[in-house]
Amino acid sequence: MNKFLFLLLLNFSFAAALQGQQPDSTALPPADTILTTDTILQNDSLPAVSWEDSVSRRPVIIDTGWVIKADLATAPELITKEVLSRHPYYGFSANPVQVKQDIQKKRFAGKEWLFYLLVLLLIAYGFLKRLFPKYFSDLFRLFFRTTIKQRQVKEQLMQTPLPSLLLNGFFVVSAGLYLAFLLEHFQLNTVGNFWLLLLYCCGGLSAVYFIKFAGLKIAGWLFNLEEAADSYIFIVFVVNKMLGILLLPFLVLLAFTSGDIYYTALTLSWCLAGALIIYRFVLTYSAVRNQVKVNPFHFLLYICGFEIAPLLLIYKGLLLFFRITA
Repeated sequence: MNKFLFLLLLNFSFAAALQGQQPDSTALPPADTILTTDTILQNDSLPAVSWEDSVSRRPVIIDTGWVIKADLATAPELITKEVLSRHPYYGFSANPVQVKQDIQKKRFAGKEWLFYLLVLLLIAYGFLKRLFPKYFSDLFRLFFRTTIKQRQVKEQLMQTPLPSLLLNGFFVVSAGLYLAFLLEHFQLNTVGNFWLLLLYCCGGLSAVYFIKFAGLKIAGWLFNLEEAADSYIFIVFVVNKMLGILLLPFLVLLAFTSGDIYYTALTLSWCLAGALIIYRFVLTYSAVRNQVKVNPFHFLLYICGFEIAPLLLIYKGLLLFFRITA
């Protein structure tokens, strides 16, 4: 009896335990802390694109039928013509497009020979520099006064007359072309032909400096100041050589540019020419003062009477000559 009660009690306890372990269907499940709102996924901001078929479709052609000609068998090019005239995509049989009559072909002309002249000047400068490298080196050293042995360099330059003569001719062409550009710019070309104007400018420069050279030589011989005259002539022609070389880039700009670039190049060329002329006056005064006692005021009178006044007279004479011939 006791064993029966013990077993009954044990069975009842085991059943109660099983009943307590069953899940409560009415209880709410706990909140999931792992699942969060996805912040990466966003709405597509790109506009919707409607895709259309871009493949060309065969056009609708009403074929009236081939016309068989008797000469098609003997002429294959006629067969090709017939096939192309019935092509479904290309209108070989259509009327040609008529070009508008008001369309004119633009022609670029007028500066070809000027381009060739500038190229020839650049080639001549490169050829002279390649042929006489020591002369150019001494010329730049003396002009910029980068050497103490200036007298020795001067004697070396005076002992090489051939490159000096060639560079003087180079200066005449370069400066004459620059003067022609200036006359064209200020509308003073009464000749009408640019090349004739260039020839007059080069001839005028050659005549001016030949007369100056001969006059200084004669004055030095008359007043027994040959050394001072030679120093003055040497400085004048050295500055002229440098001016002819330094004008090359400005000639290219004045020939083929316009607008702001043209006026900038023109202004800079005036500054360059004015600076070189002033520098020449300073060098000549210092060279002549070491050999002749001269007053600065007298030297200024000489500059005005023998440098500026002749140029103004020549300019006035040329204007009168061009007016008469025009």
